[in-house]
Amino acid sequence: MNFQGIIIGVMAFLIIGIFHPIVIASEYYVGKKIWPLFLIVGILCIGISLFIENSTISAIVGVIGFSSLWSIHEVIEQEERVKKGWFPNNPNKSKHMKVE
Repeated sequence: MNFQGIIIGVMAFLIIGIFHPIVIASEYYVGKKIWPLFLIVGILCIGISLFIENSTISAIVGVIGFSSLWSIHEVIEQEERVKKGWFPNNPNKSKHMKVE
């Protein structure tokens, strides 16, 4: 039996689940201007996945890369959710950083 698809599926599910609180915390502490970090991590992971021989690990690193790229959109959307009052605003963020 080949468990490769199940392993990749479970890992994709976990990675997406892990990125959700990362996006929320990133917006809370830094704001949407953290998006370049998600871009760099995404591009690096996708690039690295091209050179990994093991297909399962390569796919998992690729999923991390594309989840990081998708997080760029989500961190911008998260700012909107905070403005709507769906998530708490960090009052200390506006004291230390220019609010956009």
